[in-house]
This record gives sequence, structure tokens and C-alpha cells, in this order.
Amino acid sequence: MDVSQYLEIFIDETKEHLQSLNTQLLELEQDSENMDTINEIFRAAHSLKGMAGTMGFKRMQALTHDMENVFSEVRNGTLKVNAEMIDTLFQCLDALETYLSTIQESGDEGTDDNEPLIKALQAHQGKAGSAPAAKAADKAAPVAEDTSDGYEKKWKNIKFGDVEKHVLTEAAEQDMNIMGITVYVQESCILKAARAFLVYKAIEEIGEVIVSEPRAQDIEDERFELDFSLIVVSEKSLEEVIKAAEGVSEIEKVLGEVIDSSLYQGGKAPVAAVAAESVAQTTEVAAATPAKATPAKTEKKAVAKPVVNRTVRVDIEKLDVLMNLVSELIIAKNSLVSASTVESNSNNTGFNEHIEYLESVTTNLHESVMKVRMVPIESVVNKFPRMIRDLSKKLNKKMELYMSGEETELDRTVVDEIGDPLMHLLRNSADHGLESAAVRKERGKPEVGSIFLDAYQDGNNVVIEVRDDGNGIDVESVKNKAIERGVITPEQAAGMSDKEIIDLLFLPSFSTAKVVSDVSGRGVGLDVVKSKIESLSGEVEVKTKLGEGSTWIIRLPLTLAIIQALMVVVGGEKYAISLGSIQTIEDISPAEIKTVQAKEVIHLRGTVIPLIRLSDVLDAPSTKDPSENMVVVIVKKGDKLAGLVVDELMGQQEIVIKSLGKYISKCKIISGATILGDGEVALILDANTLI
Repeated sequence: MDVSQYLEIFIDETKEHLQSLNTQLLELEQDSENMDTINEIFRAAHSLKGMAGTMGFKRMQALTHDMENVFSEVRNGTLKVNAEMIDTLFQCLDALETYLSTIQESGDEGTDDNEPLIKALQAHQGKAGSAPAAKAADKAAPVAEDTSDGYEKKWKNIKFGDVEKHVLTEAAEQDMNIMGITVYVQESCILKAARAFLVYKAIEEIGEVIVSEPRAQDIEDERFELDFSLIVVSEKSLEEVIKAAEGVSEIEKVLGEVIDSSLYQGGKAPVAAVAAESVAQTTEVAAATPAKATPAKTEKKAVAKPVVNRTVRVDIEKLDVLMNLVSELIIAKNSLVSASTVESNSNNTGFNEHIEYLESVTTNLHESVMKVRMVPIESVVNKFPRMIRDLSKKLNKKMELYMSGEETELDRTVVDEIGDPLMHLLRNSADHGLESAAVRKERGKPEVGSIFLDAYQDGNNVVIEVRDDGNGIDVESVKNKAIERGVITPEQAAGMSDKEIIDLLFLPSFSTAKVVSDVSGRGVGLDVVKSKIESLSGEVEVKTKLGEGSTWIIRLPLTLAIIQALMVVVGGEKYAISLGSIQTIEDISPAEIKTVQAKEVIHLRGTVIPLIRLSDVLDAPSTKDPSENMVVVIVKKGDKLAGLVVDELMGQQEIVIKSLGKYISKCKIISGATILGDGEVALILDANTLI
């Protein structure tokens, strides 16, 4: 069977299971007795084993199998969770991550058997001692009849409750055959649960399974050795039922016998009571009461099923194509709008109505596609608590990570890229930011350092903040390092503000770490963070207070494809400014302009705002008379304001951002271009860079 077609699904689902395991193990480390967490981990390890087995990744399967065994012992209460076990399990997760990345690169899991880890897991199982044996001996008290070749008819150990007795009595009255079956799976079988399911399926086609031992849920979770037993009701003969079960591959042996009625006689419970009890025992009773006991069936139907499979995995490229089509539709709509304004007269009200309708449809379609592309940043930040735990051990510092706003949504393309910059900033806080426990104690701070990761939406932007209550940035140290490295001269340093000195940290290969470690100090980090964030049309800034901590603020646009923009004219050319960055539009007389340090400013409602004359920046001479009032667009970047002087306003428009490509990447103030309704190209100004 060719499973390569399922490889992408396997990779996606494995990532989800590994993330779930990481989160659950962190919880287990805090509360080692939590059975819900233990069950979750068992299920995730079990699912991973099954998926790896199906795909033929034997090494991955072997490792998850031993992880599952450890948790099986923990569930049974024969093994206690301790710090050593948690460490081993985290190492196993890292090994599984390595397998997964190898599979992503080459389609194969590689050749590392991870023997030491498997031995460590088996050593933990060994510590479970003789308790499981005692438990097993306890369980095996009723001895089933042994057949000559060593197989037992274990169905004889099944005890019938009133419900089962009633069901079987009803079936006997209908002249149905009632049989006990014990099925043995081959020892070499990889997926026992899957084989058991196929046996179930084969038997259910010709009869009904009334009882199973172990229960259906346990069989599904693979909590059984090499055999399971069923009580089956069928019109078919015993031979046909056995033949159906034996038809499944990897089945070693099937034993069966018609059951003596004395085992279930006398179970005539009132039908209503049976119905009520059968609802409560839907897991145990695998099939509805045959024949006469119809109330049980109708009662069972009333049990509401949870809604599953509401989400669909879609390849991001398919969404890109859809997004492109929507953007072409918006360009076409803009063309019609401009055509209708050119030919506007009293007779074309119908045409204008159509335009308005088209406008409403395209806007709704655009919003819907954007929502499809939006994903919570949870998928990225989920892996950080584990990273901080590991850093805490590696750096020998006590630290806690507090996260908020994980549900904040961003465009999928942005979310995919944001992981690395955030990881750099968190490592930076852990290594450079937080002091050692001894120093913190001296300073009167709590021994455990705090790192905060907060995300929230702010207008058309998403803001992600990484804060710590550590040492903050030592501006003098940065200044001295910069002088020592020849980045700036002592004279330049004397005239620089604290903010300008801190911005030096974003220069390539600049690090203040005394020692190069595998955590930081290689000079790779903040320059990578800055260039990555800027490539996503975002910005990063830092606020710091020596001795109190630092805050790194990342601001990202919600979407990179279609925006609402203000169209302006400068020197006879059309430009677009994103509406998200505009605060107000002002009419300013030349007399209101003042000069501070040879730069033009205006004093507006108690705030001094610097002016940027776009005609000078864009080298497009203004067509306005200098004595006329000026149109000033007030834009905002973080907490900074600036006034952009334009010649005239054209109005608001929905525009599609088209990249200018790598040939015109040097001009930072232009973030892209858009095609207007009349086919003209207008450049989009980046207010952040202008400020």
C-alpha cells in the first residue's frame, strides 16, 4: 500500500500530538497525580504509535510504544511519576521531533534507533516491580477451559449483567444462535486495535456483538494483551462466524462455542429498566437489543453525539490562489466604480445600484477569505513553555513564562514566520534579561524570574510583547561595546540618546554576551528578529529600565494582501497611505509651522508633531502655492506621531497590495504598489519608515 499520499496529513497530525504531549507533560510535572493528564498523554502516545506504524516508520513506532507502556503502568497505579521520568519523556519528545524533521526533509525517519532512550523507558517499566504480576494473578482468578494447543476459551469468564441476560434471552426466543468467541492476535502484529476493529466489523456484518471482554473502549485504546473475547448473536452458524473472524489478517486463532442457555436465563428485566440501563452502558453493550426490545433502540438514539470533524485542512497555496482571485475581482470592481463616475448622469441609477451591490459582495468575500487565512498565534506560542523549562535547567536560573492572548489571530503567512523572532526574544530575556537567583535575592526581587508573552489586537495591527522583570539593558555597556567594536566613535557616542544606543543592538553580529553559549552570544538574534519582522511589514521596538526589566514590542499588520487606504496626490502623482496608520487629517496654514532644531513642526492640540513634506521625500515638486493652506495627514507609529504634507486628498479606497519584487527592495518608504480602477499604478507609502 502506498502511504506517501498521507505523508502531509501524518506530518500535520504528528505536530499536533507532539505539541499536546509537550503541554501535558509540563502539566504533569506540576501535578503528577492528575489522572486526566495521564490519560491524555497515554492517548496521544497511542495515536502516534498507530500513525507511525501505519506509515511504516518502525523506529518512531518502537519509541512511542515504550512511552505508551510506561504510561500504561502509571495508569494502573503500579508506577509513580518522578522528575527523572519526566526528563526521559521530554528527551523522547525531542527524539520524535528529530524523526519528524527528518521525515519532512527526506520522507524517511533516518537510522537513529534511540537505543539509550528505549532502555531508559524500559528501566522505568522495570521499576513497576512485581505489582503488575500480582494484579495479573488477581485478574486471572477464574480459570477458563484450556484447549489442547494452549489456547483458552476465555469467553467463559465473562459475567453477564441483567441487561445482557435480558438481551440474550430475547435473542434465544427469536431462535438466534448465541456464541462465545475468543480471538487471538499474532504476536508480531503491529496494530492490535486495528485488527480487533476489523474482526468486530467482519462479525457485525453477519451478527451482533452483545458483550466484549475487555470493553470496546479498552480494545480501541489497545489495552489488551494478545486476545479478546466476544459474545455474539447471529442467525448464521458458529462456523460462519469463526470463518469471518479468521478472514482478518494477522489473526492467530479463533475459538468459539454455542453458549448454554443456563448462563443467561432468568434475566427478564422490565423493558423500560433495560432501556434506561442500556443507555448508561452504551460502551459495554456494543449492539442494540435485537428483535423485540425496540424501546432500548429509541432511547439510545436520544443520546446527543458531540459534533466532530468541523474543520478542514487546506493547503495554503490553494488559499493564495483564492486570495489572488478576490484581489483581481476588487481591481475589476474599482475599474467599474471609476467608469461609473466618469459617465455619471441622471439616467444610470440602475448601473450605480449594481456597482454598489458588487462592492458589497466583494468586500464580504474579501473578509471571508481573510477569516479563512487567519489562525490563532496559539500554534506558535504553545511550544515556548517547554523551551523556557529547558532554559531554566540549562542556565540554572529559576523562571516562569506567563502567556496571554494566545487566541489573537493573524494571517497564516505571518504566523508561520513569527516563531523564530519570538524564540530569539524569549531566549534573550532568559539569558541576558533575568539575573541569577542570588543576584535577584540581593536586589529584593522574587527568586523566580518572570517572562511575559502578551498578544493583543490594536486597530489593524497585532501587537506581541515580550517582557521580563530582569536587569534591563545596560546602555553604558552597549555604548562601550559599540566603541570597542568600531561601530561608533567616542564623539558620536557622546551625542547619542539612550534609544539610539539601544537600537545598536539590532545591528548584525552585535552581542553583549561575555560568553558564547548554545543559548545566545553568537551575535545572531536581534538583527535577524528586526529583518524578519520588517519583511512582514511590521516593526520592533524596545523599552527598558535598568534594574527593572525590558519590553520588546512587535507590531504586525493583520493582513498582507488587501487593505483600506487613503489615496492622496503629491506632485501630480497618486499615492496610497494605509488607513490603519492614519490618526486624523488636518488643514494647516503656513503661519502655524514652527521650527525646532532646524526641523519643521506643528503644535496640534497640546502635542508637537514633526512635519514630513512628501514632495521633498519623493522628489515630486508640489503643485500647490506655498501661501495656501496645507493638507496634513497625521500618522502614528507606536506612540510617535508625524504629519505628512500632501497636495490633495482623493478619498478612501480598498486596494490590493502588489509586491514590487526584489529589484526595488532598497526603497524602504515604498511598501508596494496597487493597480487603480483606470489601470494606473499607484505606489503605497510606508508610514512607519517615514516616521
